[in-house]
Parts: sequence; structure tokens; C-alpha cells
Amino acid sequence: MYFIIDGVPKQQQRHRTAKWGGTYDPSKKDKKALLKKVLEYAPKEPLEGALQMILVFYMPRPKSHYRSGKYSHLLKDSSPTNHITVPDSDNLGKLVMDALDKKFYKNDSQICQLQIEKLYCDIGEKPRTEVHIEHI
Repeated sequence: MYFIIDGVPKQQQRHRTAKWGGTYDPSKKDKKALLKKVLEYAPKEPLEGALQMILVFYMPRPKSHYRSGKYSHLLKDSSPTNHITVPDSDNLGKLVMDALDKKFYKNDSQICQLQIEKLYCDIGEKPRTEVHIEHI
């Protein structure tokens, strides 16, 4: 199973403690929005058994990666390919895994192999998340 989620990847935020003493998930809305975007790719029944998930996050480039003046549409030679700043790859992956839970697979504990990559978008590309799920 393979699909693409358009938009800037978001990370799972830590649970917060409310003034009333309970805890809440500040990423709940982000998970619902992500699931809504990908429900058309969901299997009729959640997958069972051991799964492998490959996630590739394409992040937008900061303005500092581009040249200036009439060459402002070109990248500097020193611009990196890999995204090595926040958000962390484990927090990005956790949001996707939690959002797909119960619809794509019975429980995210079924994911035995997980590969996560964070890259910058090439010129002309839009930020997105590529998701690949398969049985192992």
C-alpha cells in the first residue's frame, strides 16, 4: 500500500496537563485531519500481522537555502539535501502511525520495521509525506 499526503508534515506533540488536572492530546486535530486526507486509501478491513512502514517526509526549504538577486530561484551550492533540524523524525512518524491506527491496521504495535527519512523538497516540489505499508 502506497500513498502521498500533501502538506507540510506535522509532528506529534507531547500530551499536556490541563488546569483541571487531566491530560489531553494537543495533536488530536492534526491526527483527524491527516486521517481524513487518506481515508480513501484505507483497506476495507484493518491489516493484520507483522508490518513494515516506510515514511519519507519532504520538508519546505528555508529562504536561506536560495541564492539572492536575479538567481533567487536557484539553490546555493551549500544547500543540504537532508533535513537535520526540528521536527524530529520520531515525532513525525508517531503522528502518522497514530493517525492511521485502527483504520489501516489493528494496532500500531504491528509495525515491526520502521524506516523514516526527512528530506528537503526540490525546486518546484511541494511539501508532502510518502507512506508505504506492507506485510513482512
